[in-house]
Amino acid sequence: MPDGEKESRVTLIGIIVEDKEAAARINGLLHEYSDYIIGRMGIPYRQKQVSVISVVMDAPQSVVSALSGKLGMIPGVSSKCLYGKK
Repeated sequence: MPDGEKESRVTLIGIIVEDKEAAARINGLLHEYSDYIIGRMGIPYRQKQVSVISVVMDAPQSVVSALSGKLGMIPGVSSKCLYGKK
């Protein structure tokens, strides 16, 4: 592992869900990574027929990238990460 890979960082993953059918896959992935998740909040936005999920993690960058990448591969789902400096 490169230097810093073992060091965990606080990270926010923003997820936009445009397909309700993706919910089960999203929840499965979040459960798979639950050891790293500090908290999560989901907000349905009915006017636009989307849901917005915020997931806060304390994990190595490689773990966060793996989860974000898996989420982004689900049809109807977009995700982005915001990393803390510490």
